[in-house]
Amino acid sequence: MFKKIASEALGLSDIGAIISPKDFGSVDADDYLFHEDGERIFFLIKSKKDEYCFTNLALIHVDGDSAVSSKRSIRRYDWAAYPVTGVSLETAGTLDMDVELKFAVGGAAFSIDVRKSFIEQLKDIYKALVTIGKLQHHDEVCRGHALHALNATAAMYKLGAAPEGQAPAAQFAELLRALNTAVLEQHTRRDFGAVFEKYIHA
Repeated sequence: MFKKIASEALGLSDIGAIISPKDFGSVDADDYLFHEDGERIFFLIKSKKDEYCFTNLALIHVDGDSAVSSKRSIRRYDWAAYPVTGVSLETAGTLDMDVELKFAVGGAAFSIDVRKSFIEQLKDIYKALVTIGKLQHHDEVCRGHALHALNATAAMYKLGAAPEGQAPAAQFAELLRALNTAVLEQHTRRDFGAVFEKYIHA
């Protein structure tokens, strides 16, 4: 039933449509979510060949060879590992049937044509992606500062100059734990659910 409805919405071209949250459970991408880790869909664009699924943890791209083939490639881009850059939205002219959402995630560039009747929803995902990119850049700067702080701390010590009762190996382990906490936990955001909740209006 869902596929028939989606097909009617998409028409004959490969222009995407925004899928309603009530239908998220019926899309192919839902099968590849880490539900066990609290992952959930916030926004989904579906064309005849592809699905672009935006979750709190990642972008999941269900890439189809063609509209008539059942073969699919599943590609996952976790926000923690792939920075969002180059976000743009090209609105439609008077005679155009679609608008274009463009962005890059890591080294992968996306250009998604969407029916222009969904322009208001696309403005929402545009804002969310721009904000995610800003927060990722902020985290990257903070990770750089953490490494500089480690180098500065290391320069303060000479070999064998550990505090009394603390071996160099123990001192190293303590510094490493602090660095890992700063770089991998405090300054590497993994869950962007709050961003999607702020900007996506279902």
